[in-house]
Amino acid sequence: MNAYNKNLVYIAACIGMVFFGIAFIVMGSVLPSLTAKYSLDAVGSSSLVSLLPVGVLAGSLLFGVVVDRYGYKLLLAVSTLFTLFGIEGLSFFEDLNILRICIFLIGLGGGMLNGSTNALASDISDDKERGSRLSILGVCYGIGALGIPLLLGILSKSYHYQFILQRTGLLMLLSVLYFIAIKFPEPKIKQGFPFKQAIQLVKEPLLLIMSFFLFFQSGIEGLTNNWTTSYLHGRIAVGSDEVALGLTFFVLGMTVSRLILSYLLRIIKHEYILMGGIMTAVTGTIILNYAFDLHFAAISLFITGFGLAAGFPVIISYIGTAYKNISGTAIGLAMFIALTGNTLLNFAMGFISDSFGISSFPVFIIVLLLIQAIILFTNSKKLKKVSETSIKNN
Repeated sequence: MNAYNKNLVYIAACIGMVFFGIAFIVMGSVLPSLTAKYSLDAVGSSSLVSLLPVGVLAGSLLFGVVVDRYGYKLLLAVSTLFTLFGIEGLSFFEDLNILRICIFLIGLGGGMLNGSTNALASDISDDKERGSRLSILGVCYGIGALGIPLLLGILSKSYHYQFILQRTGLLMLLSVLYFIAIKFPEPKIKQGFPFKQAIQLVKEPLLLIMSFFLFFQSGIEGLTNNWTTSYLHGRIAVGSDEVALGLTFFVLGMTVSRLILSYLLRIIKHEYILMGGIMTAVTGTIILNYAFDLHFAAISLFITGFGLAAGFPVIISYIGTAYKNISGTAIGLAMFIALTGNTLLNFAMGFISDSFGISSFPVFIIVLLLIQAIILFTNSKKLKKVSETSIKNN
């Protein structure tokens, strides 16, 4: 029997999620420097950035079957190394084609880290504590996502972004040694890849319902991160840096909320928390629609992030509870569908912006939130059974 220390393993999951936060945000943080360094136009910058979500999508699809077959130690170490190589490449290489490969590696490693850390936290938790542990994991994402822009902002006056990225890579390398040193849960499937089980999961109505919810959840989060600055530029007379700073309140709201949720998910039915979160996010988006200065915009973004925080931890908790025997593959499928939603809804927002103007952005967000509420309401009985298992077991 593989005896592992649950706390040490959970720390490993938290470290991996911090790195995913860094991977997901790092391109936006260093893109202005890369654009200036290589004299890129808007098309060139866009082509660089677009490789990150492609990598994340690929990593999210691949990690599940690898985890269920080979376990977490290998995947956490490899995915961190992919992210490490990509980040180090941004600081060392000058060739644009090599930089494109590096950006894809950051996304690929980040996608694997996101999925594997969620699956790992789910697997080592009992049904009662699963949602709580996943919420704390979400806090770790916030630490990474907020930390790298903060570091670059504070240290950029004294150091080039290359120096900061190189030191971040050193921290990742030390973490790989930690992953190698500790014991992890055994793989669930001892022989062969679980392709047959994965195909069967595609036919699972409950998993598809939860994945469809995450399709909109990921889309809303991505839209808020990607389009808020454009929306506010036309309404608030402040500089780009100040608007970008206001956007950090969205991540801050999610981080604070997940700290609170780590307690509330132990005592309140999960479907109530999800519905309350949706209504809170709707409120924040309505305030954003009427925000005409940066302070109100920051408050609205904090409220919106606060409301959206429950989506991923609760739904991943449901999936981990319902599909314990093949949790990696199930969560991987859900993550793939979720990130597909991020991509497609961002394309849809581009079309809506061209056709109806950027002022339609808050309305689009509210429509998507209401669709999530309808999904919850029409499938409440199915989700309630999973929720009751999470609350009552143990």
